[in-house]
Amino acid sequence: MQLVLASHNQGKLTELRPLLAPLGVKLISQGALGITEAEEPFHTFLENALTKARHAARASGLPALADDAGLCVDTFGGLPGVDTAHYGAHNGCPGEDGNVRALLQNMQGEKNRRAAMVCTLVALRHENDPEPLVATGRVQGEITHEKTGTGGFGFDPVFFLPNFGCTFAELPPEVKNAHSHRGRAVQAMLALMREYWFA
Repeated sequence: MQLVLASHNQGKLTELRPLLAPLGVKLISQGALGITEAEEPFHTFLENALTKARHAARASGLPALADDAGLCVDTFGGLPGVDTAHYGAHNGCPGEDGNVRALLQNMQGEKNRRAAMVCTLVALRHENDPEPLVATGRVQGEITHEKTGTGGFGFDPVFFLPNFGCTFAELPPEVKNAHSHRGRAVQAMLALMREYWFA
């Protein structure tokens, strides 16, 4: 089965491909099909993921998988949330490294470093699928005071996992994939797909 990933993010594609392999699903990036990114006008991960999945399914004619994920920082009332990818740009520090730099600057002096990485996945059989599959993964952690580790992407170098005693960026990819917010959402999605699509 071919499934279009409603994203141009190579990091997501790299993480998701091996996780979906057990179902015999061939994951294709919408960028490889010449499909533009969808607008993400909503304030929740669920609404944005559903919008992206519908857009990719409509443009490709294939079943689609979309995720919306982000960092929810306690001391910021859950923000940046859906604006995680653009956090640095909103704070004068564009780019992926700018996101991390802006977060560390804005958290200087903050004692409450609690945060969560959240991922919501939506899968559709076609653009008008009345029964989208929805799975969410969440990992609780803390924001470090400086970057540690070279793996992963995004906020991985500053997201500390107390259970592992290190950041996401310090974990081997297979361990990160098994325990990340996206990994947890994918495991839940695999169970849903097995039950509803491949039964």
